[in-house]
Amino acid sequence: MMPDIQEIQRAARLLEQGKLVAFPTETVYGLGADASNPEAIAAIFTAKGRPSNHPIIVHVAHNADLTRWASAIPAEAHLLINAFWPGPLTLILPRADNVPAAVAGGQNSIGLRCPSHPVARALLAEFRHGQGGIAAPSANRFGHVSPTTAQHVLDEFGQSTNNPIAWVLDGGQSDVGIESTIVDLTRLETVGPVVLRPGQISVTQLTQCLGRMPRLPSSSDAAAPRVSGSLEAHYAPNTPLVLIDSVELVPLLQRLDNAHITYALMHYSGHYSPLTHEKQKAMLDQQMPDHADAYAHRLYSGLRTLDAKNAALIVIERPPTSDEWQGINDRLRRAAFESSDVVERLLQR
Repeated sequence: MMPDIQEIQRAARLLEQGKLVAFPTETVYGLGADASNPEAIAAIFTAKGRPSNHPIIVHVAHNADLTRWASAIPAEAHLLINAFWPGPLTLILPRADNVPAAVAGGQNSIGLRCPSHPVARALLAEFRHGQGGIAAPSANRFGHVSPTTAQHVLDEFGQSTNNPIAWVLDGGQSDVGIESTIVDLTRLETVGPVVLRPGQISVTQLTQCLGRMPRLPSSSDAAAPRVSGSLEAHYAPNTPLVLIDSVELVPLLQRLDNAHITYALMHYSGHYSPLTHEKQKAMLDQQMPDHADAYAHRLYSGLRTLDAKNAALIVIERPPTSDEWQGINDRLRRAAFESSDVVERLLQR
């Protein structure tokens, strides 16, 4: 799905006027504003209910002058750009002095990404003649499940005149389905490259490109720049969510059924089958793919569908833990963070 050129031009003009525009990327839909306009950036924080110290990724066109945004672009950045841009990779670089501090959450670093979605690329090419930057976190209320369709954006912010978004570009469902991999390149001389958020681009791919393995996220890395999606509780539906190992899935469902607790289910393996467990009564049983890319593509849409059932609990079979599943496991862990004891609380009612 591709909007016509008039829609792209209208969206670009609105951004140039300081308005907010939602647009598709290959990862999720972004809530965009002119990254050089502090008032427009402030409007993003207000619309999302986002903490002011939480940085926003700046999206740029493939031919954009990155020195407009970053004060230094190391050789490692060029390697990663040549390998993965346009695509779902964000680079953390030293922020140029002229870039508003608000877009970086007050830090001296900046997150830059060049998306591959054709609508995002067309918008970036039209916006300020391809040399502007669009600050764009996910187009949802802060901490909620990210949107992967235009309808998700409308569901999140409503369709009334009070909607803070001036325009929503519809580019169909996002292909990747989870947010970009984030790599910090601001501390190369001391700690090397660091993956601050996993995504579709895996550590193995990054290692092959850089010739060395980047460090993985660590809670002990106090000097790491703050980045989008790094809070422990994030990406969460309204319904409490619990992650269960495959071998424990069926016993848990039996306990929930016996206690007459309503639940919606997301699973991927053969440990659960509605044909062999007919007595279990999920309000919605969602079978997911067993391939990481296909699973990620459906993850947020699936969570929104399960959440809409208004069950007491969402039960998710824990995915595999191999490298290509790191981004998915990161999102599910954060989505379930505030529900660690929810099963026992429900069973003790």
